[in-house]
Amino acid sequence: MTPVQTPADLRPITALRFGAAIWVAIYTFWENLAGAGPSNLVGKGYLGVELFFVLSGFILSHVYLQAAGEKRFSYRGFLWARVARVYPLHLFTLIGVGLLATVAMAAGMGVDPNVRNWAALPANLLMVHAWGLAPVAGWNHPSWSISAEWFAYLCFPLFAFVFWRMRARPVAAALGAAAFMVILYFGFQQVAGFSLTEATIQWGALRIVPCFALGCALYLVYRRAPLKAPWLCSAVSFGLMVLSAALGLWDGVTVLLSGALILSLASLPNERAGWLASKPAVYLGEISYSVYMVCVPWKLLSVGLAAKLFDAPDKQFQIFVWLAIVALLPVAAAASYHLVERPARKALRGLAEKKAHSAIHKRPHGDMPKQLATGRDPVA
Repeated sequence: MTPVQTPADLRPITALRFGAAIWVAIYTFWENLAGAGPSNLVGKGYLGVELFFVLSGFILSHVYLQAAGEKRFSYRGFLWARVARVYPLHLFTLIGVGLLATVAMAAGMGVDPNVRNWAALPANLLMVHAWGLAPVAGWNHPSWSISAEWFAYLCFPLFAFVFWRMRARPVAAALGAAAFMVILYFGFQQVAGFSLTEATIQWGALRIVPCFALGCALYLVYRRAPLKAPWLCSAVSFGLMVLSAALGLWDGVTVLLSGALILSLASLPNERAGWLASKPAVYLGEISYSVYMVCVPWKLLSVGLAAKLFDAPDKQFQIFVWLAIVALLPVAAAASYHLVERPARKALRGLAEKKAHSAIHKRPHGDMPKQLATGRDPVA
């Protein structure tokens, strides 16, 4: 069967990114809601990161896998595009957390001293702090997942080597990736004594591997033939994923169901995706990286101010105050997206394009250099 011609962007799964970011955000802010009892669905919010990881493998395969398999892939260009995508906001939020923590400490507010742990700073700056190379979880803690992503980006040629050779057997690839995830999750739990899905600083680089591989494998399934009845498949996958989290089932079940949801939404053509392909939904997906990365800086700022304003030294707020704090998070994220993330990414990619154009003019007969990257910059 001839692989389908895929669109440049998959809008429904771009919109899904915002849902994953909000799930993580609610998990992060839940402790500040007065009277909030335990909730399995909220308590499993850390699995929003797994959803991001699976998405990353799927989208990067969508954009780069064929070029890598056909030897049209520029590794240097790929890595530069990834740096342009994630590093500016990572650096901005790292500095922001440091400044906010300094101001809070000067004002006599209680701040975890590890937030400004100088020994952890070099690893954070180099994005290797989730490789077991940082002494403590400091600075902008959620950025551990960006460090994990960076590990996957560096290893992408290896992923591409494996899955390009599996392209004629997509179902086998998906089943193999699922089996690998189950075995690794079970084995890690037995050895480490805790779930890999709860690892951050020490084992974050390993945590992304099974999810990224699952995303690559699911892309092969999509590449061969998108699912039929994608709306139904999406609804069923989403419902089962939420139910799995709400019931507190084993994390591997929820992660596999999130993969099914991604495949289902990717199979939904943009023209039939309705509100999922709308400009507001796609925009929220585009700012999801900012939502995730400014979550802790916003929490430090908003919770600290609200505690002073409403005389809540225990940082417990009534529902309307709590909702206002959470609702303003996407506003803060939109600001960081337009003021930092997007212009910095554009500037860094512009430098690469300028260098490429310069190389063209220096070559005899105007020979084209090897392309910097294949396809548009993915939101992954």
